[in-house]
Order: sequence, then structure tokens, then C-alpha cells
Amino acid sequence: IVVKGSGSVDESMLTGESMPVTKTEGDTVTGGSLNQNGILYIKAARVGADTVLAGIIAFVENAQSKKAPVSKLADKVAGIFVPTVMTIAVLAAAAWLIAGEDFSFAVRIFTAVLVIACPCALGLATPTAVMVGTGLGATKGILIKSGEALETTHNVKVAVFDKTGTVTVGKPAVTDIVAEDEEKALFLAAICESASVHPVAEAVRAHAKKKDITVPVPDFFKNISGKGVMCVFEGKEIYVGKKELLAEHGITDISGYDTEAERLAGQGKTIMYVAAQGNALGVIAVADELKETSAEAFKRLKDMGIKTVLLSGDNKVSAGYVGALIGADTVYAEVLPEGKADVIESLKKEYGAVMMVGDGINDAPALAAADIGCAVGSGSDIAIDSADIVLMKNDPVDVARAVRLSKLTLRTIKQNLFWAFCYNVICIPIAAGLLHIFGGPLLNPMLAGLAMSFSSVSVVTNALRLRGKKL
Repeated sequence: IVVKGSGSVDESMLTGESMPVTKTEGDTVTGGSLNQNGILYIKAARVGADTVLAGIIAFVENAQSKKAPVSKLADKVAGIFVPTVMTIAVLAAAAWLIAGEDFSFAVRIFTAVLVIACPCALGLATPTAVMVGTGLGATKGILIKSGEALETTHNVKVAVFDKTGTVTVGKPAVTDIVAEDEEKALFLAAICESASVHPVAEAVRAHAKKKDITVPVPDFFKNISGKGVMCVFEGKEIYVGKKELLAEHGITDISGYDTEAERLAGQGKTIMYVAAQGNALGVIAVADELKETSAEAFKRLKDMGIKTVLLSGDNKVSAGYVGALIGADTVYAEVLPEGKADVIESLKKEYGAVMMVGDGINDAPALAAADIGCAVGSGSDIAIDSADIVLMKNDPVDVARAVRLSKLTLRTIKQNLFWAFCYNVICIPIAAGLLHIFGGPLLNPMLAGLAMSFSSVSVVTNALRLRGKKL
């Protein structure tokens, strides 16, 4: 708890919001968040297991412990298949003995049935496809931690995305400048922000550099916590910040920019007024920009029949605006870490399998609670550790590629199981002497072994076809 002072605190580790929050006396601050300017005297109210970060870790561990392992279809089939084949082999041998054949003939039938029905193909059907599928994903920058995750992803009904750092770049940038002379307004703002470490200041400086504007050092600088900054350059007083800052210094005529400022603020952007020598010169808007492929990622998922959700700790205005731009079906805003896990649980109950895509500490409980957790490769260690899939290229479209990879892999597994079954359905009766009843040949156990090996080769070859698929 802040007992004295004021400062701008980066709480992105908790909320995902990239813009700092002003903290003054009486406000609560969280261990692990960063005070970026100003001085804060704080009293620790909770320590150890009672801290927010400890609570997040507890949520992650609890969610992970609830995950049920995906049972392998081939294991279940083999559990029935093996005793069934052994029974068929015994019955076939006994039937031929009863029919008057000698013991060596019956043993030959018994051996042929067992050899040709060896469940190698069934055993290989799943792991070979999973191995090739995970390998294909790795070559595309999609790291899948387990075969269970690869198999489960095809069944996803809802894809939930964190906002900051997942569908957005994760750091503020200048998006709009409204002024009669845009270059002058940017030049003066960059001078004033040149001595600040605030993320907004970094965005202004980066934009000036992008425009090839050389920014000199001011003669005097002052940070006015929670309101903005001021400086003196060549005898001129320059102010950059909220309109309250301008009003405190007698600059009240901002009517020429107020309408545009309100419009930009309605898009969830941070607004800064620029003023010099007692006159308002313009407005600069800063926001966390969307990644180029975010909207395409949401469109691809929708085309697959997957519901898209934007889940953010950010404010409702900013989250709602971003959600509209990328075409999210539903937007949840101002949700804390434990709340994100609750949202995931409710979506699972309503729709079925849920995939969560995130990058921060605050996303870890939701990543663990989801059926499939998908972490951005540039994200925090705890997010990556909680996830089942890691997207190394930080490209949202890779979420859709991961779903397609899972669908292709599952289809290959089903094909493998189908061919393995077909092979056994056709070959076991032949090995049991069906053709011999009608005067046909009797299957030699050595040929049965050769046929069995071909079944395994066909399954492996079919799995290798996955490598040629496009995601």
C-alpha cells in the first residue's frame, strides 16, 4: 500500500495492460510490478504465500492437477484385439483338428493366424503419426509438448486470446497526430519526452526517429506525475500531457482538438495534448498496435467453425475497440488472472474444448485451465511452462495452423487404424484357412510374417505423407 509519494506503475505482469497506472497515497501496488517514475513509499500488507504472484502459481498448479490424460484409442483396441486373435487362432486350429487334419496342420494354422495378426500396425498407427506431426510443427515454429496436446487440439471449439502481446505488439506506438503542423507538434513533444522513461515517451521518441527528426536535449525538464511532463527549450515552456496539465498552466483553449481527442480516446488510445508558449498545438494519440496477422488469425479460426474470444485485463474501451478490429465473437475486459481461469472454465462447460493463447504471467492460470494452452514464444517463462503448445514466431495465425496440424494428424491416425483393421479383417480368415476350404492355397507362416511386416510399412509410409502437407 502506498503511504507517501506518487508514480507511474507498469502492472502489465498482472493485468496485461501495457500503459502504466498512476499510483498515489492509499493506492494498492503489487509485488513484481515496476515503478517507472516518481517515488513511492510503500507498506507491505501481504508477503510470501499471500502475495498475488503466489496466488497465481497456486491457480496454475491446481488447474494442471485437474487435467486428465488423453487415453490412446490404440491401447484400448489392443487390449481387446490380442485376446480375440489368440482365441481365433485356438478355435481355428481346433476346428481343423475336428475336421480330420493332423496336428502339424493345426499348428501351422495356429502360427499363421498369430503371426499375421501381430498388432504392430495398430501399435504404430498413433505414435508414428504423432511423431511426424510434432516434427512438422517444429519446422514451422509450432512446438507441441506432447502427443496428447496434438491429438486434443483438433477438437477445440473456442479459441481465447489475450490482448496485449498476443494479438497486439505489446508496446505503445504513436498512431495519430492531430495538429496544424504535425511535424512541429511531434518535434516539440519529442524534446519534452526526451528525458522521460515512460512508455509513452519512448513511443514519441521512436516515432520522431522514424520521421528522421533530430531531437535536441531540453534546458530544463520536470515530470508531473499522473498528468504529463514539461520542459524549457530555447526559452520556451513546452507541455505534453493531459488537458488538466494545460489548464493548470493557463492553457484552456483546446476546442480545436477536443473533438478529435474524444474520438481517439473512444478507440482506447492514450491522448496527449502538446502546448508551447501558452498555446495548444495539437494532440498525439498512442496505443498498442495490432500485429499484422491478428485479424487473419481470427478469420481462419472462424472459417474452421471455432468461436473466437478476446480476454484481457485491459479496460473495456481499449479491449472492445481491439475486439471489433480483429472480429472477435466475444470480448471480456478488466479480468484479473484468477478471473481468466474462471472464464475458461465457464466456456468449457458451455461449448466444450477450449484453447487459450497468451504470453504473460497473468495468463498462466488460464493457460493451465484450458484444454490446450498455447503460449507465445516471446512470453514469460511461467506462461511457456504452463502451455501445451509454444508459438516460436509470435504469429497469431500459427494458432490456426496448429489446429489444422492436429486435424491432419488425427486424420492420419484414423487412416492408419483403418488400414490396420482392414488388413486384419482380410488376412486373419485367410490365415485361418478360409481359402483352403474352397480348394485354395494355405497361407505359409513365413508369408504371413512378410504380410505382417508390409502392414507396418504401409502405416509408417502413410504417416510420413504428413510431411508434405501445407498448414
